[in-house]
Amino acid sequence: MASSVATLNRSNDAYLNANVFDLFSLKERVVVITGGARGIGLALGFAVAEAGGVPVMIDANGQPHGHFQILQKMCPKMKLYVSDVTNYERLEKTFNEIIAEYGRIDGCITAAGICPDQPFLERSPASVKRCFDINIAGTFFTTQLAARQMDKQAKQSSAAPSASKGSIVLIASIAAHRASKGQFLSDYCTSKGAVASMAKALAVELAEKSIRVNYISPGYIMTDMTLAISDTRPGLAKIFVDDPPMKRMGDRTDLKGAAVYLLSDSSAYMTGGELLITGGLHAGLYDEVA
Repeated sequence: MASSVATLNRSNDAYLNANVFDLFSLKERVVVITGGARGIGLALGFAVAEAGGVPVMIDANGQPHGHFQILQKMCPKMKLYVSDVTNYERLEKTFNEIIAEYGRIDGCITAAGICPDQPFLERSPASVKRCFDINIAGTFFTTQLAARQMDKQAKQSSAAPSASKGSIVLIASIAAHRASKGQFLSDYCTSKGAVASMAKALAVELAEKSIRVNYISPGYIMTDMTLAISDTRPGLAKIFVDDPPMKRMGDRTDLKGAAVYLLSDSSAYMTGGELLITGGLHAGLYDEVA
């Protein structure tokens, strides 16, 4: 019969020795990032390296953005693995290669994703399946492969009172919470809602294995892709800037600190959580009344 009396660790002064800079450090930690050749994934690779970690990029595109070379100079240990999150056998082989090279996986960010924009009644089965394969199944199996390795390895050395074996950060979206004005994103919204639910379910299941799972939901973020859309659809560019209460698009810089927080010991007691980084868009719209 289980005891009804809780066993408390009454040591209550850990905060005196847990320096905040150490808590945010990713020193020597290996972090796998899908979609890392460009966009949000590439920016978060810089965040990992700047915090002392080693970003290991997975991308289907073997021709990374020009900024990738800057990251390589900053962190010579990093590598780009050309793989496909929709092909489980190939992805598993990639993870095996990463483990053979680096020995462990301390963190994982699932930034690979696509965002089709087409009216619901015109969406083809093949196109919808591709969106779900990349955004949902790709996220699921990337997380599974990372967690399997984390479960095998010893806990990280930690500045926090309790260490984990690893931290997984899923990239969801404001689209998991609301439809996007001026766009037709039915399958994208569906996929990001699935990612949000996935994070919560996995956080609960993997907690006993000392693996944390959280997620970031960005709003409108400036990338090469959103800039290209803005050039061809000025009305949409106006929405990107005017709809958030802060009256601007987010920059990828706005996501860097959030990723480091979730990967590091500074969030050691957080799992199943969401960071909404939307310029206030998730809270509501504000229009001045004349």
